[in-house]
Amino acid sequence: MRSFAALTTLSWVLPAVAVTISEINGNTYTSPFKGESVSGVEGLVTAIGEEGFFLRSSTPDSDDATSESIYVYGSSAVSKVTVGDVITLSGKVSEYRSQAAYLYLTEITSPSSIVVKSSGNEVDPIVIGKDRTPPTEVYSGLDGADGDVYALPNNDSQISAKNPVLEPELYAMDFWESLSGELVSLTGLTIITKPNQYGDVFVRGDWTVSGLNEHGGLTMSANDSNPEAIKIGTPLDGTNNTDSSKVGDTVEDVTGVVQWKFGQYMVLPLTALTVTGSNNTVASPSTLTSDGTCKSLSIGAYNVENLTPSSTHISKIANHIANYLNGPAIVCLQEIQDNSGATDDGTITANLTLSKLTTLISAAGGPHYNFTEIAPVNNADGGEPGGNIRVAYLYNPRTVRLHNANPGTSADANEVLVSHGPELKFNPGLIDPGNEAWDASRKPLAAAWETVDGQNKLFTVNVHLSSKGGGSPIQGDARPPVNGGVEQRTAQAEVVASFVSDILAADPSAKILTTGDFNEFSFVSPLETFVQKSGLRELDDIVGIPATERYTYIFDSNHQQLDHMFVSDGLAKNAQLEHVHVNTWLNYDDAASDHDPSVAVFDVCE
Repeated sequence: MRSFAALTTLSWVLPAVAVTISEINGNTYTSPFKGESVSGVEGLVTAIGEEGFFLRSSTPDSDDATSESIYVYGSSAVSKVTVGDVITLSGKVSEYRSQAAYLYLTEITSPSSIVVKSSGNEVDPIVIGKDRTPPTEVYSGLDGADGDVYALPNNDSQISAKNPVLEPELYAMDFWESLSGELVSLTGLTIITKPNQYGDVFVRGDWTVSGLNEHGGLTMSANDSNPEAIKIGTPLDGTNNTDSSKVGDTVEDVTGVVQWKFGQYMVLPLTALTVTGSNNTVASPSTLTSDGTCKSLSIGAYNVENLTPSSTHISKIANHIANYLNGPAIVCLQEIQDNSGATDDGTITANLTLSKLTTLISAAGGPHYNFTEIAPVNNADGGEPGGNIRVAYLYNPRTVRLHNANPGTSADANEVLVSHGPELKFNPGLIDPGNEAWDASRKPLAAAWETVDGQNKLFTVNVHLSSKGGGSPIQGDARPPVNGGVEQRTAQAEVVASFVSDILAADPSAKILTTGDFNEFSFVSPLETFVQKSGLRELDDIVGIPATERYTYIFDSNHQQLDHMFVSDGLAKNAQLEHVHVNTWLNYDDAASDHDPSVAVFDVCE
């Protein structure tokens, strides 16, 4: 039972007015009749839920911006109507939202005087892609230039404050709002995300989409976060959607009602989804291999999702590194937890976590890795409480070694020494760990490496920038949406970029790789800042990975890239790169991590 404290109503009593459903909805996000009592509202019952029903106007207008349907909230009224009934009723026009970051839902509450005028009437849904088609790029006219949902400043305006006139042919949020409460049919459906715990999934269908990748999902790009996708929510009849579907599975056509709920527009189906085809394509091992010489040195990067010695997914991670990344010479890991995991007992070292991982990699046919880490200050670096996540390196001692190894501590700030060419004061060492940019966040770990013959040198910086926690929904009230942590990530990017630029200032031909989980997209302020100030370039751009295949993570409707590799000119020549989709292509139970790993091969010869 929801709280009506979140309803926007007027406190005084007004006489009921007779209006149509399209007049109640109006051509904006909130009703011109909010808080008013209405009477004689006539419509066709199109769908029924546990706490209310959906009503379509018997006297539609010709304006696509005004929805002809509305949700009637009141469980006591459900038993009084049947799908196919034409009824009249009275009630109060209300605007409901459960969180301040959400949009308001226009509805009729306290329904009364329900009169069934006729029954058994035909109920025809609006067919999406045939009768109405969603825009494919821009969410809202209140977003940044060219519809940029990541433009700064975030939350520059709010839909609830501006209440803009809907332009459904231009803006996807306006499109779905103009169908609020409407019965629709979705055909030719393919699942484009993993289901949540309730079985809710995003789909694409028989309408125009952009960003289509080879596996059947939609990949976001600059100024296009795929607003044409729609979420399938909880069925109205009380059945349950499967929670084991995966990207690329096909499902039967869906009929349901459009409603803004839990942070986004969705279609609430009349009954549970039926999977008609399973996408059983699994990721192949990387085609990239290292020959053990300076001409072909492989480096991998992998966010291993809160890895501990007792993690159930540790064997899968080991198999991925050994057999899907082909045992890179160096592996840059993120989200390594301490030996006791989430148990908050003061443990900070992760030697057992890393020892078990390296043992399992060897058992899976991979190299016998050494590892290096710097334990953080207890409970100072964010992540799961007690887990003390940090970045770490694995390296194959038959191929590479730390150049003049001299590990720092959690308090030691690494420096670039220039007296004998660029050298690191601590190897490995943390970059400016006392800087407030790293508050409650992982500190980046810089290392200098050389091939075992001592002839070829390179630098790596392993990062895990602060999370996007605290953001607002992409389809929420704030426009542009709040990109949680963007200011902190920008500050972090500047710190790392300054360190990298110091190396390049000492040696413009230095070979540098900065990689890891940046928790950000290439076209957003933190990484734009990093590229501008570091002198590095994104490896995807250098090797020409197609824009639609640049993803390592899935969130809501989007395949997206949070994990990146940036390289200096000294590493760019003959470089190769692959993102290995060992996790995004699987359902939650079969995946080892919420991120995909990446692997690259470089020519590091002097």
